[in-house]
Order: sequence, then structure tokens, then C-alpha cells
Amino acid sequence: MRRLRFTGTGSGGGGCPGVHEDLDTGEVIVHGPQLTDPTDLARLQYLDAGEVAVIVPRNTLADFGPRDETPRLINAEDEFEQLFTTFKYTAWRLETRRRYASDEQTQEWAQFAAGTPIEWDYDDAWCSNVRVQTGEGKRFERVRLVDSPATPGQLYLRSNTVRNCAVGEDIRYMGRAQANQLVLPDEDFWLFDSRLVARLVFDGADNLTGAELITDPAVVNRYCQARDAAWHYAIPYEDFKIDET
Repeated sequence: MRRLRFTGTGSGGGGCPGVHEDLDTGEVIVHGPQLTDPTDLARLQYLDAGEVAVIVPRNTLADFGPRDETPRLINAEDEFEQLFTTFKYTAWRLETRRRYASDEQTQEWAQFAAGTPIEWDYDDAWCSNVRVQTGEGKRFERVRLVDSPATPGQLYLRSNTVRNCAVGEDIRYMGRAQANQLVLPDEDFWLFDSRLVARLVFDGADNLTGAELITDPAVVNRYCQARDAAWHYAIPYEDFKIDET
């Protein structure tokens, strides 16, 4: 029995035609409406007995045909930051990690660790850019995974969420147990305009070192499916109860 993975369909309503990939052999299985006109069939070259011809729109193969594309690694600064100004419609993130080392290097973290109110900067570079981009009609959205009990890093980001949403983001939460049930990816990533994935790369000390850019439509489609599932089940941050015990 083949191990098949659905990679996409050009159909808006049914799922035919569709494309699948054999995970073991790399072969591609395409199904669609059968070509039955005898005149057309007679003009096909090398159509042997037992074979059938199916009709598939060109864009279905272009958009969903599997590709062997090695992700391109970019640095964590200039190239990565440009993605947040050049996207056209949506910037969506899944946050899965229990700790981000960069958070712990800030004065806000020091305030959090000391148990004092955090004095957030609502006019730093990130907030200023979010205001600009959302002012143009673009969307910033995230789903943050939380353990039970939540880690210090996750509790810190819960406070940060209030600031980010105040400047234009839409951030929702999900427990890690539910994320595992939904078989969501276990890596952090940004998804831009449903066409470009930036899979974040961290070192052993939880420092962000760069990102892998993925544009292979078949791979991007799987991240889009993960986004849809996460966004459907995630809870708005103000309604999500974090287990601090």
C-alpha cells in the first residue's frame, strides 16, 4: 500500500483534479476528469492499452506539483526584518517555543523577573511598523502555544501580547496538548501572503540565528493547512486562561 500525501487541488469546490505524492518513491499521482473523446484520444502519443488520459489545468501542476527545493537560509537581521515591510496582505506566525533568549536580554524582562509592572515601549521599531502595515490594510496574526503550567518565557509573552494587540496585531492562544492533537508543526514559522514560509532557526541556547525561506508550493500549502487548523481552534488572548501553577 502506498503512503500518499495530498499536495493540492485546483478545484475550488470538490477536490478534482488533485495531486498526491508517494512519500516512499517520490512518484506523483494525478486524478481528474477522464478524456473520452475518441478523436482526441487517437491524437495522443504513446497512450498504451490500460492507460487513461485525464484533464488537469496547467496551474494545478504548477501550483501543487512536488518540488525538490532546498530552503534558502537568511540572517536574523537585515534580510529577515525586510519581510515585515515587503509582504502584501498577511503575516501569520505560529510560536511554539518555551523560551526565547532574546527576551531575557531586555529591560522589560528584568522588570518582569523582579515582579514589577512592565513599562512597554509602544513606539519601538516593531510597534511602529505594525501600525504602518496595518494602516495599509495588512494583517499581523499569531497563535502562541502554551504549556501547562506555563513557562516563565510564556508568561512574559502573555504580558507582551497586550502591547502587540494594542498596536494592531491579532494574537490567539492554544494549549500545547491541543496543538499535538492537531499535529501542528513543532517549529516556529512566519507565513507571508500564503506563499512564503520563514522557518525560524535557533541555536542550542535559544537564540534566533536566522530563517529558512520556503517557497515550494507543495510545502507552503502544508503550512497553510497548519495555519488554518491553528487559527480555527485558537482562543483570543483575553479569553485564554493560562495555568501558572
